[in-house]
Amino acid sequence: MNSIYLYNAQHYIKLYNNTLERNVNTHKKPSITPRHIQTTRLLCECELFAPQNYDNDPEIKRVMQQFYDRTTQRFQEYDEKLQEKRQIYKDKCDKEIQKIILKDKLEKELTEKFAILQTDIHSDAIPTCVCEKSIADKVEKSCLKCGKNLGGFIPGLGLIGGTAVYAAAVKSATDLGIKIGIQTAVSELMGLSGLGNLIGSTKIKNFVTSTNYLKKMDIVNFVQEANITMCSDGNNASELFCYSVNNSGNPSILFQRVARIAEIAQENGAQAASGKFAEMTSVSAIFSDPVVISAIVVVTIAVILLIIYLILRYRRKKKMKKKLQYIKLLEE
Repeated sequence: MNSIYLYNAQHYIKLYNNTLERNVNTHKKPSITPRHIQTTRLLCECELFAPQNYDNDPEIKRVMQQFYDRTTQRFQEYDEKLQEKRQIYKDKCDKEIQKIILKDKLEKELTEKFAILQTDIHSDAIPTCVCEKSIADKVEKSCLKCGKNLGGFIPGLGLIGGTAVYAAAVKSATDLGIKIGIQTAVSELMGLSGLGNLIGSTKIKNFVTSTNYLKKMDIVNFVQEANITMCSDGNNASELFCYSVNNSGNPSILFQRVARIAEIAQENGAQAASGKFAEMTSVSAIFSDPVVISAIVVVTIAVILLIIYLILRYRRKKKMKKKLQYIKLLEE
């Protein structure tokens, strides 16, 4: 029982000691007395903040100058922003005023125009009128019509012109080839071992035509007939042709030469025809053709009319766009 009392006494002593330790002021000196902070001010402390000392303090002056500078800078920034906003609002107000003025002007013009019109118009009094168009509209319509007509006519004209030039070149080349072929055949027969002197050039020219100058058998038969007619009875044995046939020993060589005449005539005629065709289908010959020149002139006129039409159409669209903008502004 005594031990229990002793234990409790020790415990209370420890609690008391701990309480004393907490109230000890150990900041400067070991003391158990708590420090008391005075709430009163002395007169010497108030004199530090007197006006004559406060205004003349360099640190206070520096702080006041810094405050003044920062305040001035902020006021300047604020004033600049305010001026910028004022300018924006001023521009906006000017635009609105211009719109209002334009709207009033348009309303006034429309009112004046509507006032001119008669309001007591009956249905039977409305005449059938023809709207007067401007010169630009008339020219635009005319150019459009011309463009349509020329658009359908020019391809046909170009086709006809090209076909005509080609057909004319083919015909001229063919005629020249036939002519040169006939002349070659006649000259070859005239120079065939004196055949021209024997039967005469007239008979040879009458024989050679455009239908038989390329036929070997017809030429061979003609020469064979002349041989039989003029050389068989021996009357013309002294003639060069008859002498060549009778004394050649192999008449087939002569007739092979006769068959060669048709080939020579064909070659010369083909060369002449190709040269003539190339000459007529050259660039200079084509552009000297009246049909081609007419086609070029028509195409040039069509292009000019098309350019005029596009310019007038662009101007009309621009004008209509401007009118639509005015109407939209008026509706607003």
